[in-house]
Amino acid sequence: MLSLFVPGVGQIYNGTWLRGLFWLVVTPGLWIGTGGWFGWVCHLLAAFTAYRYAKKGR
Repeated sequence: MLSLFVPGVGQIYNGTWLRGLFWLVVTPGLWIGTGGWFGWVCHLLAAFTAYRYAKKGR
């Protein structure tokens, strides 16, 4: 749920710092760089990967 609000925060909460920093940098870059066209895809992908990683219980 955290990555739905701020992409990357869910990964950081799960303990994957580098993955979280990646999403914190890439997602806003795509929001701004593409005028929002690909930002939402990256945003949802960040939330999904955080959920999937948390569900594995790592």
